[in-house]
Amino acid sequence: MNYSIVFLALLGGLFLGLLVGWFWFAKGKKISSALQVQIDQKERELNSMNVKVIETRSSMKTQEAEAKAQAKEIITQARIEAQEMEVKLEKEHVRIEEKEKTLDQKVSEVDVQRSRLEKQEGENKEMQEELRESSKKHREALEKVSGLKTEEAKQQLWKELEHEYSSFFASQIKEVKKHLEEDVEATSKNLLAEAIHRYASEVATESTTTVVQLPSDDVKGRIIGKEGRNIVAFESATGIDVIIDDTPGAVVISGYDLVRRYVAKLALEKLVEDGRIQPARIEEVVNKVKEDVAKMMLEFGKRAVEELGITGYPNDLLKIIGRLRFRTSYGQNILKHSVEMAHMARMMAEEIGADAQIVVEGCLLHDIGKALDHEVAGTHVQIGVEIAKRFKVRPEVVHCIAAHHQDIPIDSAEAFIVAAADAISGSRPGARRESMEAYIKRLTELENTARSFEGISKAYAISAGREIRVFVDAGKVDDLRQQQLAKDIAKKIEAELTYPGVIKVNVIRERRVEETAK
Repeated sequence: MNYSIVFLALLGGLFLGLLVGWFWFAKGKKISSALQVQIDQKERELNSMNVKVIETRSSMKTQEAEAKAQAKEIITQARIEAQEMEVKLEKEHVRIEEKEKTLDQKVSEVDVQRSRLEKQEGENKEMQEELRESSKKHREALEKVSGLKTEEAKQQLWKELEHEYSSFFASQIKEVKKHLEEDVEATSKNLLAEAIHRYASEVATESTTTVVQLPSDDVKGRIIGKEGRNIVAFESATGIDVIIDDTPGAVVISGYDLVRRYVAKLALEKLVEDGRIQPARIEEVVNKVKEDVAKMMLEFGKRAVEELGITGYPNDLLKIIGRLRFRTSYGQNILKHSVEMAHMARMMAEEIGADAQIVVEGCLLHDIGKALDHEVAGTHVQIGVEIAKRFKVRPEVVHCIAAHHQDIPIDSAEAFIVAAADAISGSRPGARRESMEAYIKRLTELENTARSFEGISKAYAISAGREIRVFVDAGKVDDLRQQQLAKDIAKKIEAELTYPGVIKVNVIRERRVEETAK
């Protein structure tokens, strides 16, 4: 029983050993196959790398050969260029040497000429000295013979020439003056015409009265008030005259101060609309309207500087500028006149190369003194200069203000442009007007000024005082004196008379000879 178990155990162990042996044999074979595959793959990769190495070595050898060939070619080209450069330098060196020789020769010639000229200059000085001595001796001999000094002889000779050739000198002066003025006059006319044409503003004048429309004639009685108390209180508060006549549905307020007249107009319209017209109410409304008008002045000033592109002015100065909106000169609104001037003057300044900003500020502020001339002593030019200095306006602009009426000499192109623009704006047709009495008085003064000179037979002011025609006595005034007389009359008009724009002085000399045949 025990032997059969042992035998079975041995048999089972043998079988198990065979089975394990077979398993290990199969596994070993598989491992061997896998290793063989990997070995074959590595060999192939190694062969491929060897091929690449061989190819790389071949390529490097080829590139090395090409590089050597290119290097040889570059070296050869460089040698050729170096040889060419050496040839050029040699030629340039030869040319420079030739020029140096030529310059040395010219320098030698110049030295010789300088020596010759210095010698001639010395001889000329000696000759001039001899001529001076001879001329001096000759002059002394002539003075001794004639009994006249040199200056006395010059004056006598000049008087004789002036008397004998006065007509010739006058014609020459006219001819030279004509040639000098032709180009200047044409250029200036084109420039002014261009500026005026580019800025064509409205022509508006202000009167001294304003009409206030009323809803009915019954309101006139309330405006007058009991025993005239309302109208007296209104005139006292505004400083304006109120004219109540038979004009239906309207009253007239009159006064030269546009600010007061505007305040009176607004206040009267508010009172009529409110219906409560009594002294206390009148005073309250007038004070309120004055405050509103002061704000309007500031707004007018701001609009003016904004339109002209000016910045940096304080509000107090802007209020004075805005006040010009309520000021007139010969019926022309001063603020509109100043803004119009600034636009035209800017164009002229840009054309001639002047400082346009100084010109614009000078035009805007040139009549600033007229805003306060009824409150402060002095001319509007003096007041304007003081206002500009107080607000620290640039000195160049202050000079434009001071010189625009030529109270002081004009020292800059900008000041001249301001004065010219002022004359243009004030003298254009329809810009200004004056009363009949003042107009006749101005023409009479103009004619009397012309007649005050000796040799004048007649004088007539024409073209609304823009021209004075003067007729002279041909027996007392010659051609040369005629020229001088025109200048003297113009200077006296500038010094003694006040007038807008310019006045042309036309001196006419006519000689008539009559004989009778019998």
